[in-house]
Amino acid sequence: MNNDQYILKVEKLRKEYPIPQGKLCIFDDFNFNLEKGSLIAIMGASGVGKTTLLNLLGALDTPTSGKIIFQGKDIFSQNECERAEFRNKKIGFIFQFYHLLPEFTAVENICIPLFIRGLDKNTALTTASQMLKEVKLEDKAAVRPNRLSGGEQQRIAIARALINEPQLLLADEPTGNLDWKTGRIILELIQSLHSKKGLSSIIVTHNEKVARFCQKAFVLENGDLKLFTDF
Repeated sequence: MNNDQYILKVEKLRKEYPIPQGKLCIFDDFNFNLEKGSLIAIMGASGVGKTTLLNLLGALDTPTSGKIIFQGKDIFSQNECERAEFRNKKIGFIFQFYHLLPEFTAVENICIPLFIRGLDKNTALTTASQMLKEVKLEDKAAVRPNRLSGGEQQRIAIARALINEPQLLLADEPTGNLDWKTGRIILELIQSLHSKKGLSSIIVTHNEKVARFCQKAFVLENGDLKLFTDF
């Protein structure tokens, strides 16, 4: 197969944490490829390492050994400044908890990655206002997070995740804090934006109903991914 079909390749990944008894190994000789344009789910019970894996793929955490290769380049061969720029420009993160700044309005929260990138305020606000339309919340631009519903806050968080036009979207239990009716709306929005923006996306979830919004699902257990065939 042509390696160009993969946006992300994980090779011989090992991740361990020090504990009083010695070391806790989460992954050992872990390998995984993500095809460009794919939308996949990674399922698994609580504590199996789903969030750890997502944090490694997004360069929020560092592996003990092994490689994570994004578009042909090992992201951990870069220094911390280069990895920070990589996270800002190439990856969009969505979390279970929205992590919106309470003192900022909806549109200002979306602007944050643009400010980090160095854009001027007017340009950032114009860009963020357009992104608000894409998540159908243009009428909430001046509203602060405590006046928004959970679903609205997650839509703002999605807009913030995509404002820099990343290529890889990583979502960690994006509906875990929402009722199913609202969660379904969020998943349909992720589906739509994934397709519209040509993303490659990974959704981590413990919920099979969430996984069924993806093209393919894997189960993480015992430090390895297995294709979920009952799909």
